[in-house]
Amino acid sequence: MTDTITLSGLVATTPRHLTTSEGLAITSFRLASSQRRFDRASSRWVDGDTNWYTVSAFRQLAENAAVSVNKGDRVVVSGKLLIRDWENTDRSGTTVEVEADVLGHDLSWGISHYTRNTTSADVTTISEDDWGGLPDRDNDEEDELPLAAKTRKKVSA
Repeated sequence: MTDTITLSGLVATTPRHLTTSEGLAITSFRLASSQRRFDRASSRWVDGDTNWYTVSAFRQLAENAAVSVNKGDRVVVSGKLLIRDWENTDRSGTTVEVEADVLGHDLSWGISHYTRNTTSADVTTISEDDWGGLPDRDNDEEDELPLAAKTRKKVSA
C-alpha cells in the first residue's frame, strides 16, 4: 500500500543535488511544516507544533527542483509518505520522508515564474538573464496589461 501525502511548508535547508554514477538525478531538502490555528480567546493566529520531513525528488523533477527551489521558499509537495525507524549504537529514532511526485512554490506567499523545459539540457542553462525575471514595469506599452497577462505574453513569446 502506498500512502500519498500533500504538504505545504518552508524549505528549511539548502537543497542538495547529486547525480549517481548510474545517472540518476536526486535533489533533497528538509521541509518544516508548521501548524497554525486561530485562538479565539486572544483573537489572533498562533503557531503550533512544527513537523519535519525529508523531501526527495528524482529524475527530471530533481533537475528542475535543483534550479528552482531555495532555502526559505514556501513550497507545496505531494508524494509518497515513507516512515522509517532507524537505530545506531548511540540512539534510535524515526525518520519521516516524502518521495515527491509533485513540487512547486506555494503561491499563497508570493509569485513565481514558470519556464517549461523542452530538454533536460534546458534546466542547466536557464538563468535569470535567460528568462528576464519579472515583467518590466518600466515599459509604458505593457503597463495597461495585468501582471498575469504580461507573464503569459513573455512565456508564450
